[in-house]
Amino acid sequence: MENYSEYAMSMTQVYQWCSWFKDCRTSLQDEPRSGRPNTANNDWNTARVDELIKVDKRVKVKEISLKLDIPKTNVYEIFHDKLGYRKVSARWVPKMLSDEHKRQRVEISKSCCTSIK
Repeated sequence: MENYSEYAMSMTQVYQWCSWFKDCRTSLQDEPRSGRPNTANNDWNTARVDELIKVDKRVKVKEISLKLDIPKTNVYEIFHDKLGYRKVSARWVPKMLSDEHKRQRVEISKSCCTSIK
């Protein structure tokens, strides 16, 4: 018998679904929730954040949040999810390296290894 434990629902979720079906719920889709819609993660703000990063790669999330008047969590989400940046040595750099960048990293690593030997 195959083990599907990694795909199985938690017992808590099973109990919750049972409760929903006992209450005559027929859909497993989430119902609309109240709350404020996320309006800060739009194309205009994404472009503005990207411009600020290109001007200063050491810019902080808090600084951008204050300049653009959007929440820090949204700025961080734009950095990581929309623009694909990550923080390396206090600089924002793209997550995906180009072939040229990969080649440069290999060359630098080789030169460091030879200088250590």
